[in-house]
Amino acid sequence: RPFRITIRKSNTEINQSHRLLTSIFYSSSTTAKDGLTMSQRIPMTVRGAGKLKEELKRLKSVERPRIVEAISVAREHGDLSENAEYHAAKEQQSFNEGRITELETHLAQAEIIDPSKIQSHKVVFGATVTVTDMETKEETTYQIVGVDEANLDQGMISITSPMARGMIGKEEGDRVQVHAPGGIRRIEIVEIHYR
Repeated sequence: RPFRITIRKSNTEINQSHRLLTSIFYSSSTTAKDGLTMSQRIPMTVRGAGKLKEELKRLKSVERPRIVEAISVAREHGDLSENAEYHAAKEQQSFNEGRITELETHLAQAEIIDPSKIQSHKVVFGATVTVTDMETKEETTYQIVGVDEANLDQGMISITSPMARGMIGKEEGDRVQVHAPGGIRRIEIVEIHYR
């Protein structure tokens, strides 16, 4: 019995990741409770969602009041048509409000996934994958994350990147040919884990 429960949990989590990945690459007419179709969901890790929430809070509680104050001070200087400080502050306001809207949209559409709860022997969203370049023999570790979280310097690659798309569904020992912007790369998947 305990063995069956573990397998069932694993399959559920694998199916969740599979549905999410399918929603990224294929359009779907299935509508969720919140009115979004699966193709409109944005996958992100718990950590990535946390960072977006922190940025949103800062933009609303720190940047927005600061910019409003800068506009108020600039208005006191008289003629707005030739007031560079006023125009600069209004431009900052426009950028800040645009970013707030973007973050709110992405968080509202987020499919938040905790990689540490995934149990799979295959590469799915959230996987940390160690690969060896077949030509240079160089070993590199990547984590497959959401578009908003990608940071190559930290080894985090977007689920939509050629490297991630090439690795999805593969297992340890599999060899993959990736059509990257710099040309074709041949890699071998050395290790897959979820944390």
